[in-house]
Amino acid sequence: MGQPLKQEAVVDVQDTPKHRPFGMKDKIGYLMGDFGNDFFFFLVSSYLMVFYTDIFGISAATVGALFMFARLWDAFADVTWGRFIDTRPASKHGKFKPWIFRMSFPLVITGVLMFVTIPGMSDGFYLAWAFVTYIVWGTLYSTVNIPYGSMASVITDNPAERTSLSTWRTAGSMLASLIINAGAPLIVMVDNKLDANRMFMAACIFGVLSICCYMACYKMSTERIAAPAQAKDNSNFKATVKGLMKNKPLLWLLVSALLLMTNVMFIGAVNIYLFKDYFESTAALSVYGVVQSVAAFAVMPLIAPLVKKFGKKEISSFGLALAAIAYFALFFMKDLSGMGFVAVAAVGLFGTAFFNTVVWAFVTDVIDYHELLTGLREDGTVYSIYSFSRKVGQAVAGGIGGAAIAAVGYQAGAAQQAESTLNGIHTLGTLVPAIVYTLILLVLVFFYPLTKKRTEEMNAELAARRNK
Repeated sequence: MGQPLKQEAVVDVQDTPKHRPFGMKDKIGYLMGDFGNDFFFFLVSSYLMVFYTDIFGISAATVGALFMFARLWDAFADVTWGRFIDTRPASKHGKFKPWIFRMSFPLVITGVLMFVTIPGMSDGFYLAWAFVTYIVWGTLYSTVNIPYGSMASVITDNPAERTSLSTWRTAGSMLASLIINAGAPLIVMVDNKLDANRMFMAACIFGVLSICCYMACYKMSTERIAAPAQAKDNSNFKATVKGLMKNKPLLWLLVSALLLMTNVMFIGAVNIYLFKDYFESTAALSVYGVVQSVAAFAVMPLIAPLVKKFGKKEISSFGLALAAIAYFALFFMKDLSGMGFVAVAAVGLFGTAFFNTVVWAFVTDVIDYHELLTGLREDGTVYSIYSFSRKVGQAVAGGIGGAAIAAVGYQAGAAQQAESTLNGIHTLGTLVPAIVYTLILLVLVFFYPLTKKRTEEMNAELAARRNK
C-alpha cells in the first residue's frame, strides 16, 4: 500500500497531449458504446436459447452445454485480450478506441449469422452452425468489450466524473434493453411463437444500429490518461499476478459479478418461458422490458447525490436488499397475472438498478486499487479479469438455465406444457433470483472493503503519488 511507484508506470505529464475538458460529448460517446454492445447482448441473452430450441430443434440441455462451454472460452479470451492490449503502445487516437473501430464490423456480421436458417439442412448441420457461430461471436465480443470497458478509467481520473460515466453507460445499456425487450417480442413473435424469418430481420436491424453506435463511441470519446505499454517480461507479470491476488476489492467484486451475471442471464433466459408458457402473454414480457428500463432511468438522477452522500457500496446494498425482498414475495404470489407479476417485479428492478448503475464505477475503483498496490497502471488486464468473472457467470447461467428448463420437463413445440413444468418455470423465475440477490448482498455488506471513506482516502493517495 505504501510502496513507491514503480518507474515503468510513471507518465511524464509534460509529454501528455492536451485534450478538451471532460464533458457531455464524452458521456454521450461512452453511452453509445454500451448502446451498441447491448443491442446484440440482450437479443442473444433473451432469444437465442428459445431460437435454438424452437427453430433449430436443439435440446435445451445441449443449448445449456453450448452456452457454458462458450462463456468459459470467452472468459479466457477476455483475459488474453486484456493482457494483449496492455502490452500495446497507444496510437494517436488512444490505447483502447482503435480496437473498437477495428473489431466492431466482424463482431456484428457474426452476430447476424447466428440467426440464419437454411431450409433443408439437417439437425446435425444446425447443431454445428450454432456451435461455430456462437463461439466465434463470443470471442469477437471480447475484442470490442474489453477495450470499451477499460476505456472508462482513462477518459477521466475524477471519481465524480467516473460515477457519471458509469451512469451514462448504464443509460446506454437500458436504452438497448428498452428497445429489445419492448420491441423485439412484437417483431419476432407470432401467436406467442418465435418466427425464424422475423428473427433474422431483427438481427439485421439491430446489427446496423450497433455499428452506428460503435462509430459514435469512437468519434465522441477522448482518452486523457496516458500510460506506457507494460513490458512482457516475467518480473512484470509476476508483479501483476501478485497485485491481483492481494486486491481484495477486486476479488470480492469478482464474486459479486459472477453471481450477478449468473442471475441476470438466468432471469433473461427463463423469462421467455415464464411469460409465453406460464402467463401465456408475450405482451406482458414487452411491458416487463419497458418497466426494467424505466426503473433504471428513474434511479439514474438519484445516483450522483446518493453516492456523494452515502457511497457506492452503501446504496448498492440497499438496492440488492430491495430486489431480494421483491423476488421472495413473487415466489409466494403464484396466482398473479402476467401484468401483476410485472408490477411487483418493478420493485425488484428498481432495487437492482442501483447496483447495475454504479458497478462500472466499482471497476474503476479496483483498477485504481491495483495501481495503489503495484504501481502499475494495467486497465485492460484488471478490467479483463473482472469481465472474466462475468463470463463465468454467463457460462454458469447458460448451463444451469438449459439444464433447469429441461429438468422441469419443458417440451419444445408442445401446444401446452404440463402443470408441474409450469410451476417449475415459476420457481426458476422467482425463488432462484431471490436467493442469488441475497448472496450478492451478503458479499457486498460483509466482505467488499471499499467504503465511501476508504475510496476517498485511496483517491487522495493516488493523486499525491501522480503529482510527485
